[in-house]
Amino acid sequence: MNSSGQVSANNSGKLQHILVIRLSAMGDVAMTVPVLSVLVHKYPELTITVLTKHFFTPLFSHLPNVRIYEADLKGVHNGVLGLGTLATELRDEEIDAVADLHDVLRTNVLRSLFYFYGIKFKQIDKGRAEKKALTRDHNKEFRQLKSTHQRYADVFEELGFPLDLSEYSIPPKRKLLSKVHDLVGKQSQKWLGVAPFAQHQSKCYPVDLMEEVIANLSSRGNIKIILFGGGDTEKEQLENWEHKFENCISVVGKLRFSEELSLISNLDGILSMDSGNAHLAAIFGIPVISMWGVTHPYTGFKAFNQPMENCILPDLDLYPKIPTSVYGNKVPEGYEEVMRSIPPEKVIQKVLENL
Repeated sequence: MNSSGQVSANNSGKLQHILVIRLSAMGDVAMTVPVLSVLVHKYPELTITVLTKHFFTPLFSHLPNVRIYEADLKGVHNGVLGLGTLATELRDEEIDAVADLHDVLRTNVLRSLFYFYGIKFKQIDKGRAEKKALTRDHNKEFRQLKSTHQRYADVFEELGFPLDLSEYSIPPKRKLLSKVHDLVGKQSQKWLGVAPFAQHQSKCYPVDLMEEVIANLSSRGNIKIILFGGGDTEKEQLENWEHKFENCISVVGKLRFSEELSLISNLDGILSMDSGNAHLAAIFGIPVISMWGVTHPYTGFKAFNQPMENCILPDLDLYPKIPTSVYGNKVPEGYEEVMRSIPPEKVIQKVLENL
């Protein structure tokens, strides 16, 4: 390290080159964007390579000195031998240090390989013990944990690049691509995104109650509801609402990811579950009204820079074990319908406050 505590540039005098590893789900990758934005604007001499899925490339298109390296984990980079190939490829990219924002078995294999190559490697502290204490049934330690965004930032501080996430600058709205204009029309109404699904059913507002919310908001005439989701089952449900209600349109299967991002950046607000769409909207400073089932914002997954008042929670007096898990994959008996304790009127009021 040099006298300022930063990792020195490599011997060839090239700019510092950091590999950032964040594989996995869209929401987890989206949460890296505000952190990397602060990083590259504070340290413009850095070059950042993000190891992730090629699909996520549009997330980073507005950031200078950031590029994507595709991890082909089902193909050439599969298994231990494949990870060895990947580590060799990345070494040849002349990276100087690695920020592992994932910390799973795959990245631990890579850590060993980069150690062999003499490349500095720092890993996220996921706070597993704290999260276990927050989500256990008995003697629960119910308190706000460090945000995932800050946990990401801490890794860069360990590499010698401290960050103040309050310095984040919201990027400009993206230009609405022509296909989006053709699909959604002109912006004469307030545009409300609605993303009613999540990976686990325990994090989804019941369909009949969400239908009440959509029916009320669409009937007002000054709000256009834009429905987001994925997969055949979700597509069918959203198209049903599109046909049933005025001022309501589903974009599932109709836009590429880059087009969807340009649309999200132009929303006036989004109603989302504890899921990836909340994190996409937060990148652009869009008001996010999030709904939580058996998970809770205290786990550190609240959308970036969004107020706690915009997090709509079930009745915690009726369901004191919440959060029962970090990701919504553990549902105790009797907790299958926690979201029914959230009245549609409360959701509608919160949306109208934000619009």
